[in-house]
Amino acid sequence: MRRLKKIRVAVSLAFLASSSLLFLDFGNGFPEFARGVLFLQFAPSLLQYVHTASLGAAGFAAVLLATLLFGRVYCSSVCPLGTLQDAVGFAARRKGFRFRAPDTALRHAILVVTVLLAAAGAGVLLNLLDPYSGFGRIMANLVRPAVIAANNILAATLEQFGIYSLARRQWGVITPLSAGVAAGTLFLVTWLAASRGRLYCNAVCPVGTLLGLFARLSWLRIGIDADACTRCRRCEGACKAGCIDLASMSVDASRCVACFNCLAVCPHGAVGFGSAWTRRAPAAGTDPGRREFLMRSGASLLGLAGLAETNASVLQSRPTTVPEAVTTPVSPPGSVSIERFTSLCTACHLCVSACPTRVLTPSLLEFGPQGIMQPRLNNRAGFCNYDCTVCSQVCPTGAILPLAPAEKKLTQLGVATFVRDNCVVHTDRTSCGACSEHCPTKAVRMVPYDNPLNRPLLIPEVDPQTCIGCGACEHACPTRPFRAIFVEGNAVHKRARKPVV
Repeated sequence: MRRLKKIRVAVSLAFLASSSLLFLDFGNGFPEFARGVLFLQFAPSLLQYVHTASLGAAGFAAVLLATLLFGRVYCSSVCPLGTLQDAVGFAARRKGFRFRAPDTALRHAILVVTVLLAAAGAGVLLNLLDPYSGFGRIMANLVRPAVIAANNILAATLEQFGIYSLARRQWGVITPLSAGVAAGTLFLVTWLAASRGRLYCNAVCPVGTLLGLFARLSWLRIGIDADACTRCRRCEGACKAGCIDLASMSVDASRCVACFNCLAVCPHGAVGFGSAWTRRAPAAGTDPGRREFLMRSGASLLGLAGLAETNASVLQSRPTTVPEAVTTPVSPPGSVSIERFTSLCTACHLCVSACPTRVLTPSLLEFGPQGIMQPRLNNRAGFCNYDCTVCSQVCPTGAILPLAPAEKKLTQLGVATFVRDNCVVHTDRTSCGACSEHCPTKAVRMVPYDNPLNRPLLIPEVDPQTCIGCGACEHACPTRPFRAIFVEGNAVHKRARKPVV
């Protein structure tokens, strides 16, 4: 029994390392063992299964089965946000927990509202509260930029000594809202973990509440032998879920996160982990004291400014004046349609971390309130590489379906629109052609331009049939503050005509 805690800690650290690797792997290697972590992440797996009915997306069913057999082992071992809370609690040396009455009404209300909103197509609350997505935003918006900064500082230092074995890494765009939500989530989770143990898991997290309902029926669960117990309260002090009630010699299985701390500290073997189906479970007791629950988060959203653009030099003699009239954002390749994408994406930002050109950035209200923080193609930050399908390979929910490179090259995410009044060829009577040079399908081509000075100038022309909306032209356009060419997204992705070589 005492070894169960050591086994749980080892498994938890393995899942935490694998989950972190997905967001910090600069080489986009994504080892197979790390991909297995995505299979067992409950909310992404459930969403993918609901929309695809594929056995390959049935990881949530494995989690439910494990919960029915062993209790909430997902919360103790698989969930990276749960392990992060344990690490914070360990660092804070929090001891002396006490039994707390369950916040039943609050946690069930959060679960019901989350499910109803998700069923109606508004996944905002699920995006904010899903533990895997919360962990992903923390890694993508806070940890990864810090790691890139450390890497680039070390690389620059080594270069001074003629050592070039460490490559510098490209910065991504940090959006204030996404970074602020990530910082707020980190603050709330670490604060509660340091002061109240797993209160976040048992009062806020909808996944924890749902698994708690199944854990009430679990086969193996923590139990107390009243005859052997001396009421030393060591088990109660070690229970970070606050679910051990020595007054009634009972353990609230719906809140127990199967951390096995109580088994490790009991000196008399009075706490055990055994079958609850062969005996009648004791009635759960209630605490006559006041109910405690902290609703003060105190989290301030950090306003982190995005990094400056460095992709081109401004060539025009005066600022452009015609705004880009974008009415539809561009969703990632493989998302099929904006409606489908926003209904499935949990804003975990794994694709944002994996994108090698940094074109995927968290949205604000481009997809509407229901799609807040979900990734979109931001062509000012980068462009969608013609040969790249990384985002479609790593998405855990199926919001971005896998695409073969040949299929991706003919998937039209949107269509480029040329604004002549912003183009330096028209305003300054000078040559440019950056958009055509960067277009992989040559949907943007240069044609003769009649001008009063009779200069031999060429001006862009867009073929909407072969344009795939990758944004390379918009990213390369040097005019500021408004581009002379931009991509208008397709609400439903289309198939482009194969370009003529």
